[in-house]
Amino acid sequence: MLDSPKKMAIKALDKTKSTLKSANGYALHTTEEVVTEGIVVAEQWQTVANIALKDSLKLAATQQEIVFDTLTGIKKHVLLSKKRFTKLIA
Repeated sequence: MLDSPKKMAIKALDKTKSTLKSANGYALHTTEEVVTEGIVVAEQWQTVANIALKDSLKLAATQQEIVFDTLTGIKKHVLLSKKRFTKLIA
C-alpha cells in the first residue's frame, strides 16, 4: 500500500533538509577554500611588492648618485672653463 500523504510530505521535507544541509556545507567549504587561497595569493603579491619597492628604492638611490656625480662633474668643468676663459680675456 502507498504511504500516506503526510508520510510522503515528511520524507520529502527530510530529503530537502538533507540536500540543503549538504549544499550549505559544500558552499561553506568552498568559500573557506577560496578565502584561504585568496589570503595566500595576497601574501605572495605582498612579498613581490615589497621586493619591487626595495629594488626600486635602490635604483632611485643609484640614479640620484649618478645625477649628483654628473652635477659635480659639470660644476668642476664650468669652474675650470671659467679660469681658462678668464686667462684668455685678461
